[in-house]
Amino acid sequence: MRHAPMRLRRPALVPEDDMPDDAAPRRGGLLVTGLRALRRLALRVGLAVLGLVTILAFVNPPVTLTMLAERRDHPLAERRWVPLDQIAPVMQRSVVAAEDANFCLHWGFDMSEIRKVVASGSSRGASTITQQTAKNVFLWQKRSWTRKALETGLTPVIEALWSKRRILEVYLNVAEFGPGVFGIHAAAAHHFGTTPDRLTAAQSARLAAILPAPKTRRTDRASARSRAILDGAATILRDGRADCFQPRSRERSGG
Repeated sequence: MRHAPMRLRRPALVPEDDMPDDAAPRRGGLLVTGLRALRRLALRVGLAVLGLVTILAFVNPPVTLTMLAERRDHPLAERRWVPLDQIAPVMQRSVVAAEDANFCLHWGFDMSEIRKVVASGSSRGASTITQQTAKNVFLWQKRSWTRKALETGLTPVIEALWSKRRILEVYLNVAEFGPGVFGIHAAAAHHFGTTPDRLTAAQSARLAAILPAPKTRRTDRASARSRAILDGAATILRDGRADCFQPRSRERSGG
């Protein structure tokens, strides 16, 4: 007796909506999980940075990445922290006149100066002292979009948590004034054999004049830039653009 051939039945397809959760991962689940992890990481990094900026509002940074990098090429001059009150007032004004004349008028970014640079198509920078402090204290010197983005994020945080006097004090104590010469104490001793509180108007202007290119510019003679800074330091005193870091009542006898 012959039997009819057996027919194999194809399994019925189960609609995706009817599949159990463990067999059908939710669409985009991995993406959502990744975004949540990134958000948590960003929050932790942000809180760590916020804490560090807050600490440095009161604690002087002992060293910076720039100093460590420079030490590979040049011996570092002796460096001591100098409180702002022990730095000649004219030195404070000279640096502001040279690097950020509207220091007292902005919140970290000089928008009027930025607009001028954009309108002129110039390649020169418009970094404020606060931006330079963010770079010098927390970041590195080599230009990149990553560094600029971090600097842009740090700048308003510093402005919110530090006073203008603290920003200027930190800047003057970490800025580079020559190969291996960091901070105003080392700069005054290296270039003029004096201390920060005894710097004259001419010496202050010459020190401020080398800040854009401290490895190549010299302080042994006056330049057109140092003479302009000398005038600028007097101007910002007269028009009140030094008031946020140098009360006029104190300055009248300070030079």
